Amino acid sequence: MYSDGAPQPVRAEDVLTAVGTGLWHWDSVSGVVEMDRVTARLLGLPPQPAKVRDTVIRARYHVEDYVEFSRLVSLALTEGTVAESVLRVVGDDGTILRRVRNRVHPIGSGEVLFLGGTLQEVPEGCPQMPTTGMTPGTLDWQRSREAFLLDAGRALAEANSTAEVLRVASTLSMPGFSPEGMAIFKVEGDRLNIIGHHGHREGDERPFLEMPVETNYPAAEVARTGRAIYLPTPGAYRERFPDTWPIVEPFGRSSWAFLPLVVAGGTIGAWLAAFRNHVDFTPDERSVLTTVARMLAQALDRAHLQESERELSDGLQRTMMPTHKAEIGGMALAARYVPTGGGLRVGGDWYDVIDLPSGRTALVIGDVQGHDVHAAGLMGQLRIALRAYASEGHAPDAVLSRASRFLAGLSAPGPDGNGQGHAEAAAERFATCLYLEVNPGCGTIEIARAGHLDPAIRLADGTTIIRHTPGGLPLGIDPDADYPTTRLALDPGEVLLVCTDGLIETGGHDMDSGWTRLTKVLSEGPVDDLESLADSLVTAVHGPPSHHTTGPLADRREDDLALLLLRCGEAGDDMAFPARRAVLTVAQDEPKRIKGARDEVRALLHDWNGPEQVDAAVLMVSEMCTNVLVHTDGDAALSVTILGRPGSRSLRIEVADRSDDMPHRRSPGEMASSGRGLMLLDELAAAWGVEPRGNGKSIWFELYEAQAQAHAGAYRA
Repeated sequence: MYSDGAPQPVRAEDVLTAVGTGLWHWDSVSGVVEMDRVTARLLGLPPQPAKVRDTVIRARYHVEDYVEFSRLVSLALTEGTVAESVLRVVGDDGTILRRVRNRVHPIGSGEVLFLGGTLQEVPEGCPQMPTTGMTPGTLDWQRSREAFLLDAGRALAEANSTAEVLRVASTLSMPGFSPEGMAIFKVEGDRLNIIGHHGHREGDERPFLEMPVETNYPAAEVARTGRAIYLPTPGAYRERFPDTWPIVEPFGRSSWAFLPLVVAGGTIGAWLAAFRNHVDFTPDERSVLTTVARMLAQALDRAHLQESERELSDGLQRTMMPTHKAEIGGMALAARYVPTGGGLRVGGDWYDVIDLPSGRTALVIGDVQGHDVHAAGLMGQLRIALRAYASEGHAPDAVLSRASRFLAGLSAPGPDGNGQGHAEAAAERFATCLYLEVNPGCGTIEIARAGHLDPAIRLADGTTIIRHTPGGLPLGIDPDADYPTTRLALDPGEVLLVCTDGLIETGGHDMDSGWTRLTKVLSEGPVDDLESLADSLVTAVHGPPSHHTTGPLADRREDDLALLLLRCGEAGDDMAFPARRAVLTVAQDEPKRIKGARDEVRALLHDWNGPEQVDAAVLMVSEMCTNVLVHTDGDAALSVTILGRPGSRSLRIEVADRSDDMPHRRSPGEMASSGRGLMLLDELAAAWGVEPRGNGKSIWFELYEAQAQAHAGAYRA
């Protein structure tokens, strides 16, 4: 009573204290729990109002009960609902002091969350006393739940597309209460759309397509509020959502759960789980549904990101590849590009086919350093520049020289020092390139090479050789670099392969083993069908064509690749024993190319019956090329021709130079380091000679396969 006799107002705190109920408040940011004296007494603390750390409260509860209580609190925070449980309070020695009923409700919203609650003692022997103590049945259910969530999480984590996520969602079998119908709604502007469903007939989704978010429908309300909605009975559905109940009633469901799909704090849609049998939606069941909804949201967001990256990279690559398939008269052409796996899947490899003003056709293949968006951007600029220089009618060496200056200029800041950011981005970027100008009339090809791989040629009889060609530095390194031009001729039935290193060095292979793998495929592949041959080459590296752009293999691709195949004429069924030919130039300033000449001769003689003759031919070629480089000022031009039927073939090798000085036979002393070239020819060759020419001379020798055994002793000597 007040002093004037008026009655004092009744406070809620006093009423709760009178009935033995305590109040408490928890700040999730500071971790401080504020409690009244009743709560303190029930927890075994001094019976007075106090502020303590949440760790103190945790220590007053039985550990098993607190684990389950924490799960219920998390669910209450997620759904904005009240959680209630019974927990055992333990003393300092671990003995159970009492059981208390703890009711929890969230206060406020956002990242800073608060919890408020009441605490009340539960009398011993109370027949309706719930408990969070774990019975054997509870443990079995929880084990099933954990196993289900682990399996669902693994399956959803492996899904890399929206369709795959929807397929996994349709196969989820929850412990004890699997839904018969599912649907996933996605927010698209001010509309809600079904992007996938399961357990319904085709066409059942039509009433829910393009649904305004303001519609009085559970999924729309969930999308607006971010709060889950549980409807355990048809009556609950009909009472809360009378407008859409007539559409839902024919499906014959008994319970519904609508849960938000939340990513980074924003609701991107809703997930419907509909049940034919009644479901109470206990805290355990709501916890499972909430966890699945979170995993679904993350999986859908990840799949959408990957699909966006794939669409972007595919669009970039489409704009950077030729827009039409060029045709070269009298020749067949096939091309492939396969992007790298993972990430944005853009790289620096490219190819191009350019119609030249002269009526010829230019083939270009190259690789810009790096596998990122910047590499793809540089590749696009360089491709346009090459196309422009080629269309002006420049020769192959001039095209590459201009392209090198262009690429070097991209990394140089302007005279006023501006463009530093661009310069840093382009610094140390270079590109390899192979430029071929094809004359279909006579089957000749002019090649200029800038640090790129040498081309390979499959001869008409199936033999595959690497055609060594002189070249210059990669584009962009030296603006004044020169690029020598090599001319070669493709005979009918021969196939030229040019590619990037992604086709060679993928799968742990180095350059040697990678070429060995590909030359086998090229030699045995269907030369009469270049498209199938191109597929065979890519398959040898990346697996079947169906996995080139999607699926598990896509993420394991180490490098993007590009390749071009060019065949002169038809394979020629009437050419039973076609000639093998090779032409190679060993430049005066590139003596290391003598090894390439030896390798090419050995490759051409891979099936020659006499191994001693093969060794002899390689030795004589090495000696002849070396003599040209040592005794003249010019280059050595090597020409190899093999004619005839296997077992009785003839080999003719010529080495030409521009010097008019004719070789002379000498008698070198035992310690002499030179002068044995003609002696070797005389000893090892079946025939040899020197032919003067208008601009130099040619030294040649011949070997005959049928005489291999007769000369075997001489070779061994």
